[in-house]
Amino acid sequence: MRIRAERDDLADVFGRASRAVGVKSALPILQGVLCETVGGALRVTGTDLEMTARVATPVEVLEPGSVVLPARLSTEAIRKLPSGVVTISSFDAEVEILGKGPRFSLREMSAADFPQLAEPDFSGAVDVPGDDLTAAVAQVAVAASSDAARPVLTGVLLEPADSGVRMVATDSYRLAVRDLDGVALESSGLVPARGLREIGKTVASGKVQISISAREASFGSDRGSLNLRLVEGTFPNYRQLLPDVYPNKVTLERDALLEALGRASLVAEEHIPVRLKMSEGGLELSVTRQDVGGEIEHLAGEYEGKDDEVTIAFNPRYLSDGVGSINGELVEIEVIDGLKPSVIRGAGRRDFLYLLMPVRI
Repeated sequence: MRIRAERDDLADVFGRASRAVGVKSALPILQGVLCETVGGALRVTGTDLEMTARVATPVEVLEPGSVVLPARLSTEAIRKLPSGVVTISSFDAEVEILGKGPRFSLREMSAADFPQLAEPDFSGAVDVPGDDLTAAVAQVAVAASSDAARPVLTGVLLEPADSGVRMVATDSYRLAVRDLDGVALESSGLVPARGLREIGKTVASGKVQISISAREASFGSDRGSLNLRLVEGTFPNYRQLLPDVYPNKVTLERDALLEALGRASLVAEEHIPVRLKMSEGGLELSVTRQDVGGEIEHLAGEYEGKDDEVTIAFNPRYLSDGVGSINGELVEIEVIDGLKPSVIRGAGRRDFLYLLMPVRI
């Protein structure tokens, strides 16, 4: 194989494909990316067998062929070359990456050992605006668990909803639900949150196709494709956690609340809760740490509810994650009482909610 292309174009496709390559793998070949000429383009594929990214860029094909290169090393080598034309050539089990002066010589990995991967199937796929999909993933994935011992909770449920597609994630302490209107998804699947987070950095474009089969979810655009193997298991029945009515609500400026939580975190550690006392005029936020001291402040806001005041406590990081996921200037915190889950939303918006379990105090 021998190709020639602009450094920035090559660095882009190598970088995006490498995001699917695991940091560690029992199979050395999975530390590589498959580079192959397809027509007048170079297609680069990276995979850890759970996630597969295929991306391509137009190149000048001087000699067709395929080669497997070490993903991280080749990506960084290309990035560090001077701007301009780069030539990649393979011969005698070595690959030469030549820029304007500098030259890297890398040992070729065995293409025969690279896994045979099925091409993504986008028959029956639905189109989603890329920016909307990336934003929705960012909102819900924060609530997914990173505990490999509970694999079902490491996924994001994608399922058909009345208005389009619904995305749901939970780690059993919090729950995020996001609806994307106007997307007629016909099937559902539990998609790894780790892979979903890579959509924006691999294939997100003006339009993204979504297709869910029995074993995997596929996302495709004019930038390439991302295939994610579905998580096996049954997602928790999250609907039973969503009461129809929350009798108490406070509305606050989102940024002011985030700044206050940042100040409180100077005192609090993750296991020390922040207390929110909601009453007429807004909210009093406080935190106390026995060995250090405390912090207290009042945030102006609008309170309405059946109780004169309500006090509730939350894990500070989980609360900050939820408030930070809200789009808009105002955030609503809806509360039943100090012991039941509460909901955080953007003021006047019903396309996203973040449900958070309180901490007993």
